[in-house]
Amino acid sequence: MSGLLNIAVLVAVVAIVFARQFTAQRITSEGRKWWLMPAVLIFMAVRQPGLLDPAHRAASVVLLVVTLLIGLASGAAWAWTTRMWTDENGAVWTKGTWAAAGVWLGGMALRLGLTGIAAVLGVHQGSQAILLSVAAMLLTRAGVTTWRSQGLQQTYRVPVAG
Repeated sequence: MSGLLNIAVLVAVVAIVFARQFTAQRITSEGRKWWLMPAVLIFMAVRQPGLLDPAHRAASVVLLVVTLLIGLASGAAWAWTTRMWTDENGAVWTKGTWAAAGVWLGGMALRLGLTGIAAVLGVHQGSQAILLSVAAMLLTRAGVTTWRSQGLQQTYRVPVAG
C-alpha cells in the first residue's frame, strides 16, 4: 500500500508543478510555500524503512546518490530554462518554456532508466528514491530561481519623476 500511496502523491505533485510551470507566476518573498511540496515528498520517502536495499547496500547507496544528482541537475537546468522578467513595478515573474518541459521529461527518463538499471542488477529501489529526487529537483529549482530573481531585482530601476 505504501508504494501505491507514494506513486499517487508523486503523480499529483508532478501534475500540479508541471501544469503550473506554463502559467506566469509572480515571485514573492513573503508567504510563498515553495518548500511545502518538497517537504511532503521527503516525508513520504523517509517515513518508512526500505529506502536502501539491505541485500545490496553499496549498490543501493550508489543508485540513490545518482538519483539525487539527477534531481539536483534537473532542478538547476529547469531553473535556467525558465523565462524570468520584471514588470513595470519591479515584480519578478517566471514562466516555464518548452526547453524547461524538455528538462522535466529528460529528468524523468533518466530516473526511469536508473530504475531499470537497478532492476537488472537485482537491487530493490522503490518509489522512495524517486520521491527524494523530485524533492531535490524542486528545492534546487526554487533556490536557483530565487537567486536569478535577486539579480533581476537589483537591475530594476524605478523611473524618476521629473
